[in-house]
Amino acid sequence: MRRTTARPGSLPAGPGDGAAQGPLAQSPAQPEQTVPDPRGPAPAPAASAAPAGQTLRTEFPFELPRGYVDDSGTVHRHGVMRLATARDELIPLRDIRVQENPAYLSVVLLGRVITRLGTLPMVHDGVVENMFASDLAFLQDFYRQVNAEGHTRAGVTCPHCEQPFEVELGGSRLGES
Repeated sequence: MRRTTARPGSLPAGPGDGAAQGPLAQSPAQPEQTVPDPRGPAPAPAASAAPAGQTLRTEFPFELPRGYVDDSGTVHRHGVMRLATARDELIPLRDIRVQENPAYLSVVLLGRVITRLGTLPMVHDGVVENMFASDLAFLQDFYRQVNAEGHTRAGVTCPHCEQPFEVELGGSRLGES
C-alpha cells in the first residue's frame, strides 16, 4: 500500500482520523479555499476593462448595400458581426484555399465572424463567397472599422457650439460607411 503525505492546503482528514476539530476544521460541504486555481486567477469581467458605466461591445449590426440572395431567392440584408479573436485571424492562414490564393483570406475570415445574416440558419465562408462584390467590400471595410479601431464611434466637437458628441462610423444605415 502506498502512503502519501498531506499537501499544504489540502482538506484535513475527517472525524475519527485524529484530525483537529474546531474552528479551523472545514466541513465536507464547504469548498476548499486555500488551493489556488492552477489556471491562474479568474479573468476580470469585460465591463471592468471599459470606462465606468460602460460594457465592452462585442457584436455590431450591419445592413448590406445589396443583400445576399439565397438558393430560394430570399434577400438577406441585416446581419451581425462579432469582434474577431486572434484565433479567427490565424486559422484561415492554414486553409488550403487561402494558401493558394491569399485574396480568399477575407472570405474565410468574414465567414467566421458574421454571426447572423437575415433568416439564414448559419453563416459560413460559402455564403460570403456568393455575395455581391459591393457587399463583400462593405463587409471588409466594416470588419476593419470594428476590429482595427476597436469601435465604430468617434468623438467629435461641434465647430459652432464646441459641444462634444459621438458620430457613428459603422454605416448603420444603407450608404453610410
